[in-house]
Amino acid sequence: MSETTKPFQKFKRYAALLISLILLVSLLVGCGAQTSQAPAKEKVLNFSWAKDIGALNPHMYNPNQMFAQALVYESLVQYSDSGKIVPWLAESWTISPDGKEYVFKLRKDVKFSDGTVFNAAAVKKNFDAVLANNKRHDWLAFIRQIKETQVINDNTFKLVLKDAYYPVLQELALIRPIRFLAPSAFPDNGNTGEGIKKPVGTGPWVLSEYKQGEVAVFVRNEHYWGTKPKVDKLVVKIIPDSESRVVAFEKKELNLLYGNGSISLDAFKQLQASGKYETKLSEPLATRVLAINSNKGVTKELKVRQALQHAFNKDAFVKGVLFGTEHKADTLLATNFPYCNLGLKPYEYSEDKAKALLDEAGWRVVQGKEFREKDGQPLELEFCFESTNAIQKSVAEVLQGDLKKIGVKVKLTGEEQGALDQRQKDGNFNIIYGDTWGAPYDPHSLVGSMREPAHADYQAQLGLPMKAEIDKLATEVLVSTDETKRQELYKHIFTTLHEQAVYLPLSYLANLAVYPKNVTGVTFMGSQYEIPFGNIDIQ
Repeated sequence: MSETTKPFQKFKRYAALLISLILLVSLLVGCGAQTSQAPAKEKVLNFSWAKDIGALNPHMYNPNQMFAQALVYESLVQYSDSGKIVPWLAESWTISPDGKEYVFKLRKDVKFSDGTVFNAAAVKKNFDAVLANNKRHDWLAFIRQIKETQVINDNTFKLVLKDAYYPVLQELALIRPIRFLAPSAFPDNGNTGEGIKKPVGTGPWVLSEYKQGEVAVFVRNEHYWGTKPKVDKLVVKIIPDSESRVVAFEKKELNLLYGNGSISLDAFKQLQASGKYETKLSEPLATRVLAINSNKGVTKELKVRQALQHAFNKDAFVKGVLFGTEHKADTLLATNFPYCNLGLKPYEYSEDKAKALLDEAGWRVVQGKEFREKDGQPLELEFCFESTNAIQKSVAEVLQGDLKKIGVKVKLTGEEQGALDQRQKDGNFNIIYGDTWGAPYDPHSLVGSMREPAHADYQAQLGLPMKAEIDKLATEVLVSTDETKRQELYKHIFTTLHEQAVYLPLSYLANLAVYPKNVTGVTFMGSQYEIPFGNIDIQ
């Protein structure tokens, strides 16, 4: 090689090296750009429920789960956490002077999750579907009061009633049956009482995956008119057993425990004491209550029902089972509910009074026998409760123990909700567990349902000599336009039921929540049945 070619060869080597460096830098920059454009990690909220969510038919009841229906479907108005009725799918409304006509102005920016338009025609179609199946909704006095539904224009809907009915707006805020299914998801025959094509609503969530009895997955509704949920996906895992639910939470398979009865309060206290998690309790939302059947077996007797009131140690129950997280209930509804501050005298806990009442009723202590008898028959009754609910199980055990002290034998029957619903319809119980509905149902919906044979309230009252009068007063109070008269009617109804001892109120219940420290935005609503998942975020 000549001397003149050496510099050229050296230049070629430097040039090749420079090109390699440029390519390497370009590659690294490209990778960096790709990294910065990579999608953020999906935020998944893992939650659990004891039962399958059902078909999510907005116009029907069990097995549809209320919290899940509320994810997909919305109402014209909403019951806020401050206890007020606020606009929702209806942005405003007017009421005629006689209280019989309601005109709703609908939001114009609302679509169903399939992209179809929400309008007055869709509102009327849903109302009419519910009215076509009105016998199924007889418990709700509002449905019986509807005379006519009218479309005024695309964004104006008119509701005409037979009589003035004061709780119209409260009952329009309920999770079911007046929430709105997209007309595209109606069955071909229009009868939603027989089923729907698929759950399509205006709510913030869309059901994206469903395996019956195992899991339901919800994703954000991209057409939602309001504030969209902060997490990308909500996974609802079906875990019937509360202890298994706690185990799954501790193994990080769940990142939210929420709701009354979702776990035992003992487990709640242990998780709280661990310091690993955030915990919350809501304000009182409803009443834990036992309905005592005045029309079946030994509980037909007034003195027996009164004895049960005195025999249950509520203070010990609240302290020992509820760990002081709830307040003892002395009346069917708390005094802060409308028309319910009535000055009723509580049944004090007293074994002596309970025993004396049983003696007066002819139920005697028999030497050498554990339980009282009359005419050779033992004093025995059956308590029915939901087998998957941790707190109801505890109530059963406490009730059995307390009544044993006064000589009453209690058979415990834990069943699935479907079987309990049937017992409520046919009155096949002595005592059955129930929670009052709470806001925005009470007291009007509770009193209205007392007239319906499909409800435990009706069956529990059926043996009362004044049952017909109670039903008559219930009808009057709901259409009364005079506040003073309405208060008097409610007082008569609740005083009579208190004196007849057909309800044994236990405590005023609350919702609970447990979640890891990286979960934020967990709150409670004014109703115990809705869970504000949309506010929750994961850091």
